[in-house]
Amino acid sequence: MTLMLLSLAGINVIAFLAFGWDKRRAETQQRRIPERTLLMLAFFGGALGALLGQQLFRHKTKKQPFGVLLLLCALANVAFGIFWLSPVIRAAIGL
Repeated sequence: MTLMLLSLAGINVIAFLAFGWDKRRAETQQRRIPERTLLMLAFFGGALGALLGQQLFRHKTKKQPFGVLLLLCALANVAFGIFWLSPVIRAAIGL
């Protein structure tokens, strides 16, 4: 469980920093981080960091469908968290 929490914290920090780095690169007209990469970081556990980075750096806040996809990643993270923490659900499927 500790390893899982450390991994989750790590991916959120990476997602947060990726949004900041991409914003900086956008301002200086340099090569950017692909949206797909940002969304994958969010989907695989870094949604909180991605959302915080998006708001703090004011990056990709108006871009659609990116904003909707980021919120769907956050919803998937919440659903997975509920699944993982719920002994009733895990027992029902045999985990």
